[in-house]
Amino acid sequence: MSTRAVIRRVDWAVQRDDEPDAKPHTYARECDVCGEGSARSTDPEDGSTWILEHVRTNPAHNSYTEIVKRPWRAWMS
Repeated sequence: MSTRAVIRRVDWAVQRDDEPDAKPHTYARECDVCGEGSARSTDPEDGSTWILEHVRTNPAHNSYTEIVKRPWRAWMS
């Protein structure tokens, strides 16, 4: 048997986590043709270097996606 009770209704808020202890934003690039990707980096330009290296050995691979990870937080308001 399971018991479930609702004590009170609360509203939640969410926003980007810009606190000093938040995880850093990270960036990566992924080839849309073969699915290979760059390493994650805190420098948004590192992925551009990876693209140039990848397209040099794969000239037909000219479509890429940027993947950005940003920390968010939630709290009861």
